[in-house]
Amino acid sequence: MKSLLFRACLAVIIPAFVFLSPASAQGPSSEGGKKIVAALQSFVDHHALAGAVVLVADKDKVLCQETVGFADIAANKPMETDAIFWIASQSKSITAAAFMMLVQEGSVKLDDPVEKFLPEFKEQKVKVDGELRKPRHPITVREILSHTSGLPFSTPAEKPTLDTLTLKEAVKSYAEAPLLFEPGTKYQYSNAGINTAGRIIEVVSGMPYEDFLQKRLFDPLFMKDTTFWPNEEQLKRLAKSYKPNATKDGLEETKIGQLQYPLSDRKRQPMPAGGLFSTASDVAKFCQMLMNGGKRGMIRFLSDDAVKQMTMKQTGDEVKENYGLGWSVNGNGFGHGGAFSTNMSVDTKRGLITVWMVQHAGYPGDGSKSHGVFVTEAMKVFGEGKK
Repeated sequence: MKSLLFRACLAVIIPAFVFLSPASAQGPSSEGGKKIVAALQSFVDHHALAGAVVLVADKDKVLCQETVGFADIAANKPMETDAIFWIASQSKSITAAAFMMLVQEGSVKLDDPVEKFLPEFKEQKVKVDGELRKPRHPITVREILSHTSGLPFSTPAEKPTLDTLTLKEAVKSYAEAPLLFEPGTKYQYSNAGINTAGRIIEVVSGMPYEDFLQKRLFDPLFMKDTTFWPNEEQLKRLAKSYKPNATKDGLEETKIGQLQYPLSDRKRQPMPAGGLFSTASDVAKFCQMLMNGGKRGMIRFLSDDAVKQMTMKQTGDEVKENYGLGWSVNGNGFGHGGAFSTNMSVDTKRGLITVWMVQHAGYPGDGSKSHGVFVTEAMKVFGEGKK
């Protein structure tokens, strides 16, 4: 009831043009969009790509949203623009955005030690030359959001899937595990770090992590298909997952091995580092908010400074990897991919957003080139003169 009331209030105070119109949500077509589809069709024809939803947007509107190939090859079911995808590690960027709301409100500082909010980390050790010792400094919030904390990717407790433990239980296992290196000295991609950030959101906000995301991000952004638990209607729109077959010359169906089934089961735990499902349209709304400096329509979600902190290099001068807070970054913008090949990218130089939605645990043949072909064609069609 509260969610419905909140939506109704937003509808009154926010002009209709702020959000994607029904036509836009269905996927505007254009000559440029047709060129993108034509460039991708050969990958489908050669069984190197099952299907994709591709979306190109600027900070205000969707420029094109197209489909190619199949959501279900065996059923000969074509891909639709409202198809649902597991976006996996793109969840990290969404978690970081939610976390930065607490930072800008003054509830948390980026250089606060994690143990300030989660006392179980006070006795954590680091492994150096085979010996366990106290780290030079406790891991910080900045370090868990930038993969420089020394926390592992995951722990043995997170078996057989990554969504079995509550956040509280998972984070306890991270605190008990030794750090892999001195905090702040290296980069190592870590689900554990982002999950720990999700747990801090719970402790500081006083509400479950998933409820915080729903209230502060998904509802006001009208990301209606972004969830940890796709419902029965959404499962009908879920694109099938594929991997290369044994001979590497075609595709075979697979499952999301990192998650428990059924995916709609609420006993599964929300995973800040990689548990979300979404659509191209929802992902675009999130990216547009960030491209607009943390604002969408009349609602400000993040300050300009919070967005700047997220999307600038936070890994230090001595670390070659360019990672911000929940985002991969470079001189031209920021973005993030997911384990099953989904991707979102914000090109700040050209002012363009590209969203690539597929479900591939690897590609046969030259299928891995398909995402690059999409981005190249999108920039050629919509980015001309915007360099």
